[in-house]
Amino acid sequence: AGASGNAGLPIVNASSTAEIELAKHLKDVGARMYSAYWCPHCHDQKELFGKEATAILPYVECAPDGQKSQTALCQEMAPKIEKATGQAFGFPTWEINGKYYSGTQSLSDLATYSGYKGPQNFVNGS
Repeated sequence: AGASGNAGLPIVNASSTAEIELAKHLKDVGARMYSAYWCPHCHDQKELFGKEATAILPYVECAPDGQKSQTALCQEMAPKIEKATGQAFGFPTWEINGKYYSGTQSLSDLATYSGYKGPQNFVNGS
């Protein structure tokens, strides 16, 4: 797919330092957000982070026609995630420190799951 391909709707919210620091932390701890550009819940999740932080997020595009698609990785992970969570693999699914979290997560929950200790005065909803 490469750099062409669908990126989905643009993110309109801006990020504060807190969102950017959380996104950096998630990337640093090897977290992953399995996602698809067409998925409304994924877009909601990105809006919570805002534009600048979303650019940093450890984002895995699962849609074959999405930008920088990693469909093979998603197909490899899907059965593992379904076995671990007991539910169908959906978007977004977060992988953080070996655990899986399905659906849009609040930034404060993502902070807790990932052991984030930075600023938590998130501007786009907690």
